[in-house]
Amino acid sequence: MKILQPPDWLAPRGYSNGMMTEMTVGSRLLFVGGQIGWNGQQQFESDDFADQVRQTLANIVAILAEGGAKPEHIVRMTWYVKDKEEYVAAYPAIGKHYRELIGRHFPAMTAVQVADLVEDRAKVEIEVTAVVPG
Repeated sequence: MKILQPPDWLAPRGYSNGMMTEMTVGSRLLFVGGQIGWNGQQQFESDDFADQVRQTLANIVAILAEGGAKPEHIVRMTWYVKDKEEYVAAYPAIGKHYRELIGRHFPAMTAVQVADLVEDRAKVEIEVTAVVPG
């Protein structure tokens, strides 16, 4: 297993941003731990929901790249949102950011409203599983 950590990011405490394992057929599974809307220095640049989604997706793309993966390798996404109404209201902007960063690739997805996230300013957290072909 390999920990995926972009070299210019601060090290997380108590978790990994991403993990990768090689499969016997040459393919690799890549797991991206829950990412939130802060940058690689663990600083929030916005409290806007859609802006946090954009940063979260950018974080995911960066971790995928560390494992030699691309957005089209994503097979599963789980979204945790603090406010379903805010999430739904931001659909147009979220879609724009998603297409910009992930493209027109739509893996299996789940979205769940949660009572809270560990980081107080976080409005969304997304985790991803990707399969990188051999």
